Amino acid sequence: MRSQGQVRFIKVSSRIQMILAAAILVALLAWGISMAGMAWSQYRAQADRASLLQREAQVASAKERVDAYRDDIDQVAQDLVRRQDVIEKMTATLDLPEDAQEEETVSDSSSEAEKAIAKVSASMPEAAALVRIEARQIAYVERLTRYADRRARRAEQAIRKLGLNPEAMLQNASTEAMGGPFEGIFGSKQARIDPRFERLGLSLARMEALESGLESVPQVLPANVMMVTSSYGYRRDPFTGAATMHSGLDFKGPMGAPIYAAAKGTVSFVGRKSGYGNVVEISHGNGLMTRYAHMSRFNSTVGQEVAAGDVIGAIGSTGRSTGPHLHFEVRINERAVNPRTFLEAAPDVLKEIRAERSAGSEG
Repeated sequence: MRSQGQVRFIKVSSRIQMILAAAILVALLAWGISMAGMAWSQYRAQADRASLLQREAQVASAKERVDAYRDDIDQVAQDLVRRQDVIEKMTATLDLPEDAQEEETVSDSSSEAEKAIAKVSASMPEAAALVRIEARQIAYVERLTRYADRRARRAEQAIRKLGLNPEAMLQNASTEAMGGPFEGIFGSKQARIDPRFERLGLSLARMEALESGLESVPQVLPANVMMVTSSYGYRRDPFTGAATMHSGLDFKGPMGAPIYAAAKGTVSFVGRKSGYGNVVEISHGNGLMTRYAHMSRFNSTVGQEVAAGDVIGAIGSTGRSTGPHLHFEVRINERAVNPRTFLEAAPDVLKEIRAERSAGSEG
């Protein structure tokens, strides 16, 4: 290093070089394993989806339905009742618009259903009402699946607008598919699971996971102030004057002013952290976390469920602070990201998708 006419030498020992090389190698291996895991998960998801679609194309023909009805009409009636119970439970809280069938994302059994109705009615008049019920149920299931796929697709597009990965969000979600195994109309001897019901459960689970993840994105200003005194990125440190990375936004405000949860989630930490002073952290799922620092008072406890806009504490000047303000961070898998991306874009994105959902329900 040459500085003001003087030359200085910095020596790195072989031991330090080996440690650095090993650390780089470990990081590369971890990255490679992570990428391989994501690639395998995506491959399995695509393979399972392809297998399910193939099974949808192999549902029972009209002749098989006639044989099933002739074999045990009482069993068929019981299966239809159970099937109706499943449908009602899966759609109890869902407003299904009349125009849900706008895209062909699943199979269309209407033609085969008409053949089944004609054959069963001709050969077994006493079963005609049952086969019509079955046809209506299947049509409704396929229509509902298209509706769930449409809402999931819109949520996925909204998530991408915010710079997030919807597939990673789905992998992190702990959502269970609704419905579960279901025995079809073929009686207890065959006990087959109708793939159209299985597909409906998967589509509803995907829709709910994406929409829940979207609602957990930071979307509310954490303080009732419009003045941001320090932005995300490199800045001049107020204490040392050196260039440092500032991993959040600073909101100036009066001592004791309320601090709000930026999105729904679960309070995961309440206490002190070095440099931050009094801190509250909220986990929003899918690796997303928000941090609120320099607080003067806590209004939340660990494990508490909060909604967007709930008061969780008050502005203060604890920790490494030059005056009353809120230091706000957004972290994804422990990595700090720019909060402005969410606070400025999320409200408009969510307003748009909620308006579309409301219009669809009213339609």
